Amino acid sequence: MLLLNHTPSFFNTAGRECPLQFNKRNMSKHRRYRVSCSNSYSPNKWKRPYTSVLIVPTGVGASIGGYAGDALPVARTLASVADCVISHPNVLNAAMLYWPMPNVLYVEGYALDRFAEGLWVLQPVHQNKVGLVLDAGIEEELRIRHLQVADATRASLGLPVLEYIITDTPLQVEKWIDPITGQATGRIKHPDSLLRAVHSLCDRSINAVAVVARFPDDEIEDVDDYRQGKGIDLLAGVEAIISHLIVKNFKIPCAHAPALLPPPLTQSLCPKSAAEELGYTFLPCVLAGLANAPQYLTNEYESQRNGCIMGSDVDSLILPADTFGGDGVLAFANKRNKPLIICVQENETVLNDTPDKLGIDVVKVSNYWEAIGVVAAHKAGVDPNSLRRDKVKNITTNSLISSNDYVESSHRIFA
Repeated sequence: MLLLNHTPSFFNTAGRECPLQFNKRNMSKHRRYRVSCSNSYSPNKWKRPYTSVLIVPTGVGASIGGYAGDALPVARTLASVADCVISHPNVLNAAMLYWPMPNVLYVEGYALDRFAEGLWVLQPVHQNKVGLVLDAGIEEELRIRHLQVADATRASLGLPVLEYIITDTPLQVEKWIDPITGQATGRIKHPDSLLRAVHSLCDRSINAVAVVARFPDDEIEDVDDYRQGKGIDLLAGVEAIISHLIVKNFKIPCAHAPALLPPPLTQSLCPKSAAEELGYTFLPCVLAGLANAPQYLTNEYESQRNGCIMGSDVDSLILPADTFGGDGVLAFANKRNKPLIICVQENETVLNDTPDKLGIDVVKVSNYWEAIGVVAAHKAGVDPNSLRRDKVKNITTNSLISSNDYVESSHRIFA
């Protein structure tokens, strides 16, 4: 939760927060506001907020997070432990469903990689000015359905969706499975039309963009595995390509929702895929996420002045066991003061980028129950190994005995 501490307070012996009255004596003492991303109403002022990054790559058939928002329960649980959680649309989107979490930052994948590399920082906001781009290839009835969703979020949720634009040319989305990696991928034939539309919105002070592109309708046999909670989300790869294109060029929050005709009703449907069967559009979760997604800054001076979140602020990183080859993960792993990296064995994908293969030191856990327990221990300042049987070994030395019998430590010690 973003806390704007505009009223100074103290805690009485019952632990209740009591407001102080402003007067000339204490006004200057509390003049500077403090902004933080925290789920705690009474944070420890001697510790900075604990920040965790949750990643589940899109379009790789993840056992958890590879379907219609089925990693959202993980994010909700993690957000109850960490002060600040940073994740991306693949984790937080669930088509017609979403869950407001004040201490979770909705960060597009390309931006998350740049954040990990230390090139961009995240500036929390109270509200963005959201614009909507609709593909000219969307049929009139389907276009009206999406505009009704936008109006519904404005009227019922108060979301700041200000205006929409239709691309000047149909985007013509194509998608396929990469035969080498097994990942979902694809392209849009007219990316210039999409960029022109976003540029037009940005000229009108829009600073976050939702895109709805018309996707080809599949034969029901092609998506049957996905509806049964198996296989790969065929849409996800090119969705990421679309959002990456916009974020790379405009450095603003972006997320994508595909426009498709509703599939025929089935009584045999996996709960993990069911969120995408509830209506005519996947847009609600995207608009909700973009409404207060953090802005991306690259100017070092501005980022420090505005109290932004930097890659060096991350305390822990959680991801599936075979997805360690991404730019962001490698950037976190190679930091001098790298975060605690937690590898979830139960969440398998079509990839084979394991930490052992890449030489990355991690904490291996069986499932997300254990992962969040490790985060809780880490936040408490407790070595997670001390919670396991026989995992704490005798202390070892990192000193070397020189030829003249003096001890040379690898670190200088000061009294």
